[in-house]
Amino acid sequence: MAQPLVKKDDDHDDEAEYSPFLGIEKGAVLQEARVFNDPQLDPRRCSQVITKLLYLLNQGDYFTKTEATEVFFSVTKLFQSKDFGLRRMVYLIIKELSPSADEVIIVTSSLMKDMNSKTDMYRANAIRVLCRITDGTLLTQIERYLKQAIVDKNPVVASAALVSGIHLLQTNPEIVKRWSNEVQEAVQSRAALVQFHALALLQQIRQNDRLAVSKLVTSLTRGTVRSPLAQCLLIRYASQVIRESANTQTGDRPFYDFLESCLRHKAEMVIFEAARAITELSGVTNRELTPAITVLQLFLSSSKPVLRFAAVRTLNKVAMTHPMAVTNCNIDMESLISDQNRSIATLAITTLLKTGNESSVDRLMKQITNFMSDIADEFKIVVVEAIRSLCLKFPLKYRSLMNFLSNILREEGGFEYKKAIVDSIVILIRDIPEAKESGLLHLCEFIEDCEFTYLSTQILHFLGIEGPKTTDPSKYIRYIYNRVHLENATVRAAAVSTLAKFGAMVDTLKPRIFVLLRRCIFDSDDEVRDRTTLYLSTLGGDGEVVETDRDTKTFLFGDLDIPLVNLETSLKNYEPSEEPFDIDSVPKEVKSQPLAEKKAPGKKPTGLGAPPTGPPSTVDAYERLLSSIPEFSDFGKLFKSSAPVELTEAETEYAVNVVKHIFDRHVVFQYNCTNTIPEQLLENVSVIVDSSEADNFAEVASKPLRSLPYDTPGQTFVAFEKPEGITAVGKFSNTLRFIVKEVDPTTGEAEEDGVEDEYQLEDLEVVAADYMMKVGVSNFRNAWESMGDEFEHVDEYGLGPRENLAEAVIAVINLLGMQPCEGTEVVATNSRSHTCLLSGVFLGNVRVLARLQFGIHGSRDVAMKLAVRSEDEAVSDTIHEIVSSG
Repeated sequence: MAQPLVKKDDDHDDEAEYSPFLGIEKGAVLQEARVFNDPQLDPRRCSQVITKLLYLLNQGDYFTKTEATEVFFSVTKLFQSKDFGLRRMVYLIIKELSPSADEVIIVTSSLMKDMNSKTDMYRANAIRVLCRITDGTLLTQIERYLKQAIVDKNPVVASAALVSGIHLLQTNPEIVKRWSNEVQEAVQSRAALVQFHALALLQQIRQNDRLAVSKLVTSLTRGTVRSPLAQCLLIRYASQVIRESANTQTGDRPFYDFLESCLRHKAEMVIFEAARAITELSGVTNRELTPAITVLQLFLSSSKPVLRFAAVRTLNKVAMTHPMAVTNCNIDMESLISDQNRSIATLAITTLLKTGNESSVDRLMKQITNFMSDIADEFKIVVVEAIRSLCLKFPLKYRSLMNFLSNILREEGGFEYKKAIVDSIVILIRDIPEAKESGLLHLCEFIEDCEFTYLSTQILHFLGIEGPKTTDPSKYIRYIYNRVHLENATVRAAAVSTLAKFGAMVDTLKPRIFVLLRRCIFDSDDEVRDRTTLYLSTLGGDGEVVETDRDTKTFLFGDLDIPLVNLETSLKNYEPSEEPFDIDSVPKEVKSQPLAEKKAPGKKPTGLGAPPTGPPSTVDAYERLLSSIPEFSDFGKLFKSSAPVELTEAETEYAVNVVKHIFDRHVVFQYNCTNTIPEQLLENVSVIVDSSEADNFAEVASKPLRSLPYDTPGQTFVAFEKPEGITAVGKFSNTLRFIVKEVDPTTGEAEEDGVEDEYQLEDLEVVAADYMMKVGVSNFRNAWESMGDEFEHVDEYGLGPRENLAEAVIAVINLLGMQPCEGTEVVATNSRSHTCLLSGVFLGNVRVLARLQFGIHGSRDVAMKLAVRSEDEAVSDTIHEIVSSG
């Protein structure tokens, strides 16, 4: 063995870490492997050496080609041994070594002999090894044996063949698909494992044919499946069919009766799988949920911990979308709060928090406090998120819930756990005005002992925004200034910025802030010193009690209305000269990808369609391209370019996509074309655009493409004029027109004569979102307040029936083409109301902010209140017109 045996009572620091393989080395084990060549084989010793080799391979030790080959050839000599245990180890090591094609031949005959052996153990393992190491050529030779094995009377052999088929389906699908009849027969087997593996393989063979899968499920739901494992698999396949048919069928769900009947199965695993499947159905009703909730409620009182855990975890998920359906289980779940398994207790109490009423909050909080220290961080995070939702649900209980969050914030815990608590407190401060001052003080106390730099800087930033707006901002200064003396450079720099914000927003504090900032000038870190100098210079007034001017507040609190990635790219491309860097030249588009037109897969763009060598942004690259074309040079400054819109399907003869370029009074369509036929040359390529469904557009110019050789992208353009100041929309029909010439494949020369031809493209639409540029803001509230309500327009709209709130939010975002802020595009699954914040720049470089408040009624009708603020009253009205007409 690798080390001498030790007595059981010897001292070990940690018995769990003891391993019989401790300290073994590859070189020593390879020397031991020579025992495989002994004339008189010792099966026990050979098995021990193979075990060590397997351990090394699974630990990631690399065997060179020579070493692996030597071990493989030595192992093949062990086939002469008749010892059952050693033979099984031989199968394992051959699978792990994965010999090359020329080496496989050495063991093929031995494995095929074992595959036809009278010993079932040999047969099953030989099938597994052969299918693991063989290639397609050898597979055709043994296919007959594999088909026989699938319907073998011995379940071990049949299962081995079926599992091998599942693996082979990834590499040799055509061969495995020929086994359908045998696999279909195996599905009727009385052996539980055979039926399970056969069903899995049969479904994978038919997975790309939805109708075939549906027929398979239909035939098996009539009671021919006896294996509980196979029944669970069948339930999953039935759920898949239900999901896929949800959009195409109306009325009763297919197979729902089957799922409900499985709730009365004698096997607990089948009952649970059916209950879980029903709860996960999209748009499930309370009537459909009731039988599933009933059996899960019975599982809550089971003596088996795994059943209790499975049931309470499923009910926890159901409570997110259907809290009222779970309330009947509350009494059973309250008994689980004292469960010995803390995972079960955690899920039970978080479910109760989601389904309980306001009167039960205090009682639940006391029970949570008793076991928070006994559970892992991942479950603590679940509890914190549940408490946050509860606080937003019952705002009057914010004091007790906020105190609980502050108490656990001071306890030990990892980064993710602490971040979840801080995020929850921040959300409560923002959504519950009464909680602001107590919440800010809790955060201040936390950063006194916070070990995470990221959380400290985020809290300081938040204090700089919310602190000056409180009734007594001075009480936070001490906590902030302590960070300048006691923390690392990153936190010190954040503290300096926060102090400056207090000085800018609270004029009475400015003299005290100046004194504190002057002390920071001598800091050891460059960043801290630079920030201090900048803020002292910006605030001005020598620390006197004077009102800070609007420009200074905008500088300190204003949002950078350009993406940082664009700013970084522009700074890298800036060449030092007498002309200073102009921040207004930085593009405001969110995406800053280089000009790269979509085309046929695997084709490398060249010529005009190739990405420019390091442009600052997409808009800059397009603007240079368009200004170089005389027909478009007087259109003015380019406002926005859309992402490429595909006008052809993949793998067609010609690949065409279009980019919409938006100017103040013009729209230019750039058609990017690729010829994917090597034997053709296209000349005089143009796109004929029919604008009969676009009343406000008039074609004013076009630029055809002279020549389009194979695999060389090119562009053709069509320009339209539109009325200024109007968000003109419309649909355009497109036809690609060209002269096609045959190309001699040997010489590469095209024939002189060509034939005129046309190719119909997909229709193209110009929509309202094309006139809006996505530009985010880092702090929406500050941007909203600084914008003012002079040009604010508020109205309410009915959005009609929707599947859920998320669908309505996404639809409005896509309609307006604005940038969601602060992650408000994400809607909680159990939410009946939601607020979404949007930001953008409208045509004419007019900044726009929108606050959308959604609510959904029992009939699934969605209502929306839309508030828009912009720098131009006409633009605010236009946004509302877009929504009302959309």
